[in-house]
Amino acid sequence: MDMAIPPKVTDRAFKRLEKINKSLDTPQALRVAVEGGGCSGFQYEIALAETACEDDLVLEKDGQRVLVDSVSLPFLAGATIDFTDELIGARFTIKNPNATSSCGCGTSFSV
Repeated sequence: MDMAIPPKVTDRAFKRLEKINKSLDTPQALRVAVEGGGCSGFQYEIALAETACEDDLVLEKDGQRVLVDSVSLPFLAGATIDFTDELIGARFTIKNPNATSSCGCGTSFSV
């Protein structure tokens, strides 16, 4: 895994985060993390967070922030964080070049 390539966030994902924040009293960042578990070994955890931690990578555009913790960063090197609005639902998605396989729902993967 090449840790030198930070993940990218698409304009579509930043715009969705902006839309979410317009409905909130306190603006939130989107936290993207990798945790052990899921049907393929690792799973993505995507949640809103008020503050960044000291060791977070902060990806920012137009006042919107996406946070990735230092433990998750190697697993997300070169990944693309996007937002899709499909028939099965609207959600943030991750295209990860480090994943050797993933489950059908796209929320877990192996390396």
